[in-house]
Amino acid sequence: MLPLYFVCDIITAKYLLLRHVVKTLKFIVEKHRDGYVAYPLGLKGAVVGEGESYESALADAKSAAAFHIESFGKDAFDDQDDVMEAFVAEASLTAG
Repeated sequence: MLPLYFVCDIITAKYLLLRHVVKTLKFIVEKHRDGYVAYPLGLKGAVVGEGESYESALADAKSAAAFHIESFGKDAFDDQDDVMEAFVAEASLTAG
């Protein structure tokens, strides 16, 4: 069994490594009647932020994404499908 101080050093090193890994995420921010919703692309699971303004929803989503990455580490990322670009398209559909 490892001494407690050694285990703490391992946990601290892992935490420092995760904090210094930089990965750029793309976020989608949607405007709704009752506020804004934001979510990152490229993460596994459901990570969502909300707010009364664009900035507050984005900040909330960034905070949620950081917590998600801190909790799951490299397993938080969907490495099978890196998002290179994101587009918004509007299309009319007919019922029928």
